[in-house]
Amino acid sequence: MFARTLLVLALLGSTPALAGNYSFVAAPQKDLNRIYRVDRATGEVGACQYGVKEDNTGVTLCFPGGEGAGKQDPGDYILIASSHEKESAVFRVDQRTGSMSICYVWKEQVICTPPNR
Repeated sequence: MFARTLLVLALLGSTPALAGNYSFVAAPQKDLNRIYRVDRATGEVGACQYGVKEDNTGVTLCFPGGEGAGKQDPGDYILIASSHEKESAVFRVDQRTGSMSICYVWKEQVICTPPNR
């Protein structure tokens, strides 16, 4: 019984954790408080930002993935913000293949261009 418990603990310790599968980056635009997130394994992109309502209270506005922002081929995805301070888009990069897409919010959805190298 003790050996079986040790085996189970060893196997659990060798499996990758599912937590922490997302990466986040702020949009480079200086007057926009938007954060993008990417699922590092699937490439799925979403975004959220802070919004002010008419009564001056805050609300979190989130934008789901739309065209091109859904699951991609399995990879190792990250987001990169350019240093262009008037740009609201970010780059989605697959570190395994080198392919890149541009992702941005359009009409309450995140849209990404087709991957290209």
